[in-house]
Amino acid sequence: MTAADGSSGLELQTGRLTLRELSADDFEAVHLYASDPEVVAYVPWGPNTEHDTRTFLEQNAQSAMARPRLDHVLGIVPAGQDRLVGTVGLYVSPDDQGQAMLGYVLSRTAWGQGYATEAAAAMLELGFLVLDLRRIWAACDPDNRGSIRVLEKIGMTREGRLRDDTVIRGRVRDTLRWGILEREWHAGTLPERSRE
Repeated sequence: MTAADGSSGLELQTGRLTLRELSADDFEAVHLYASDPEVVAYVPWGPNTEHDTRTFLEQNAQSAMARPRLDHVLGIVPAGQDRLVGTVGLYVSPDDQGQAMLGYVLSRTAWGQGYATEAAAAMLELGFLVLDLRRIWAACDPDNRGSIRVLEKIGMTREGRLRDDTVIRGRVRDTLRWGILEREWHAGTLPERSRE
């Protein structure tokens, strides 16, 4: 991963992806996945109306300007493309700025290509090397097999199951909690880096 944090905002480059700040011009691409019932099946938000998507982009723009910046939400753009296929974010806790929640969502056309894993791994690197976090956590529905595989691949540990923890479109659901500590991330990735 290479990072740039200039006047145009945060941008990360991975092997196959550019992770970049969102803009109002991303409305159509964001709304495509955010309004898709299959994409949002396991999350408590959505399917978005056009108003919901505009509000999300406006709130994200405000969060990107905040100091200190707590929400780091970036568009996922595959190499050779201009249009984003999803977003990935770290949401730093305002009460404990040493930890953050990881989240990601991708358009159905981008599923199964490893983009979520690559983007999420880059956000762990951002969190531990740039934002100086000590812990990153994530939550997912127990039936969301794709998300579970992503969290396992990036080295997160399943920390527990919260029973009847959330309501998704009227259905009470359990939530799986995952986490990784800065020292665990370093132990899992630094030897691999030293071989490059």
